[in-house]
Amino acid sequence: MSVAYFEALNRELIQAGTGQAQLLLDLDRLDANLAALQAQLNAQCQMRIVVKPLASPELLQYISQRLPSQRFMLFHFPHLKQIQTLFPQGDILLGKPMPIQALQRSVQQLFESQNIQWLIDSVERLNQYLQFAQSRQIQLRVNLEIDIGLHRGGFADETNFAQALALIQANAPYLKLSGLMGYDAHVSKLPQPWFKPEDIFQRTQQRYQFFIQCLRQYFSEAELKDVCLNGAGSASFGLHQQATVCNDLAVGSALVKPLDFELSSLKAFRPALWIAAPVLKVIPHVQLPELSFLSRVFRKQQAVFIYGGYWRGKCEYPLGAKPHGLYGRSSNQEMLQLPSGRQIQVDDYVFIRPSQSEAIIAQFTALCVIRNRQLHATWCTFRD
Repeated sequence: MSVAYFEALNRELIQAGTGQAQLLLDLDRLDANLAALQAQLNAQCQMRIVVKPLASPELLQYISQRLPSQRFMLFHFPHLKQIQTLFPQGDILLGKPMPIQALQRSVQQLFESQNIQWLIDSVERLNQYLQFAQSRQIQLRVNLEIDIGLHRGGFADETNFAQALALIQANAPYLKLSGLMGYDAHVSKLPQPWFKPEDIFQRTQQRYQFFIQCLRQYFSEAELKDVCLNGAGSASFGLHQQATVCNDLAVGSALVKPLDFELSSLKAFRPALWIAAPVLKVIPHVQLPELSFLSRVFRKQQAVFIYGGYWRGKCEYPLGAKPHGLYGRSSNQEMLQLPSGRQIQVDDYVFIRPSQSEAIIAQFTALCVIRNRQLHATWCTFRD
């Protein structure tokens, strides 16, 4: 990132900002990332938008219109009603299995909607959902989570998987198979060069194909015609570009590219999300309580106190600014030490690239949208 980019944002926020810590979304960079995503998308696949790292109604509507897609993956139960309100025709796949208590305590009409795919990871949970459906006299669409190498749960062998399929087949009035979900986040995150992503990807595809073959032993081709075969994620969807057994690919974080997604598979994508925190105080050099004898060590290091702090991420501007290891962290007024020669003034802003968008968006009620390095709009988040 260029210094000029952040200097322009700094001037804009000094003139038109709120004087508080803000979460900035660069719309130009988001557009570039959407274009990069569409360029990589396999023609046989549909895109599914992951909600948790993009948890803003306007942001999701913006992305949905441009992909275009009204397929969503949800991980938080409170988001379910919000997404159904925003996208009444949308197809919703739960990205993790929900405890039966979550279903029992929710509004009746939530379950009657046929646009929800409930994720099932075991025969035991499937039985719980079956009993719930029978007690309400409704039919639930169920998507079976399969372990294709990540080893985070789900069906891992033919025996339990076959039991689940037989249970669904025998209880058609209450359960309908909607598809499979096989997550392969490990493909791009295992250390290289010891693990080659392409080789691991092929093994996950073979595992996925095994479960597809099992489906064909219980259901006809007509019954499987519209089945959802979900896979990928921001870290791995590029590997599905040439050939994949999936027909439904999930992506979310890549569109704003937080620090944890600085991966070789996402070279075409650009960071688009920043925490901007105003400088409240500037001190000539780092001073440690009761450790004044160390002042000479830090006499060339200017220090600042910012609005808020303790965010997971890395300070990008001023370059090299970071929390002090001895002074400690603070979520109220965090001290940042600056390398020698860096200068910053009270009311200037520091810019932090978050590690994960899903963690940071949940801490703010609004996204300050930037277009052409100027404040363009304010979008609410699901926290609002």
